[in-house]
This record gives sequence, C-alpha cells and structure tokens, in this order.
Amino acid sequence: MTTFEARVIHVTIERDWREVYDFMADPMTMPRWATGLSANMRRDGDDYIADGGPIGEIRVRFAPHNAFGVVDHRVTLESGVSVDNALRVVPNGTGAEVMFTLLRMEGMDDAAFERDAAHVLSDLKALKAILESD
Repeated sequence: MTTFEARVIHVTIERDWREVYDFMADPMTMPRWATGLSANMRRDGDDYIADGGPIGEIRVRFAPHNAFGVVDHRVTLESGVSVDNALRVVPNGTGAEVMFTLLRMEGMDDAAFERDAAHVLSDLKALKAILESD
C-alpha cells in the first residue's frame, strides 16, 4: 500500500455553508476562482473540459451534487495522468470552512509541493473574496 504526505489547506468563509457549497458545486463557477481551470470550460457528457494552458486540455469529473458538502473532483491530463482532489465545505458556526487535501505525489520535491500548496491557498482566498463580496 502506498500513501502520500498530505496537507489540508483551508479558509473560513463568512457565508452560510450551503450557499458556499452551491456555488462551488457548479463546475462553471470554478474558473472564477480556481486558476488551474480556464474560462473556456465546457461540458462533455458527465465531464467538463478545460484548457489547462501550457499543460494542455484537462478533463474534470465532479462528485454528484450531495447534502454533505463534498466537491471532490478527478482531474485527468492529456497524458492520461489522473489526480483525485478532495474538496469539502463544512459548517463553521454561521459560516463555512472550505478544505482541500493536497497530496504530495511520488517524485514531487519540496519546492514543487510548496508551490502547489501556495497555489491552492491562493485559489481558496479568491473563492473567499468572491463569496464574501456577493
């Protein structure tokens, strides 16, 4: 069995958790705050296709809408490499806690892991800014 180092990156959002979930569970809102996905996202059956810029086309499949705040999604690169991303929204008082579990994949050096963590935190801060200003 193989396990990877994990880091939970989170932000607190001053908005009802269900509203946060509804926004995040709509794949078409992701390009507004998740910089790894472009504004050119389009639906393709059960998946969404996004232009990933220099890494090429990205196929994304999201967890079905649910009552538990789960916004997990599988990202598949043109190379065929797939990464499962655990993304959750949970109640935090009258607001919400949004948590992304970042896994340090095999062969990833310290600098790359720190860059990925900073990128995720930046995206979550953008999400917070959008949802707290609406």
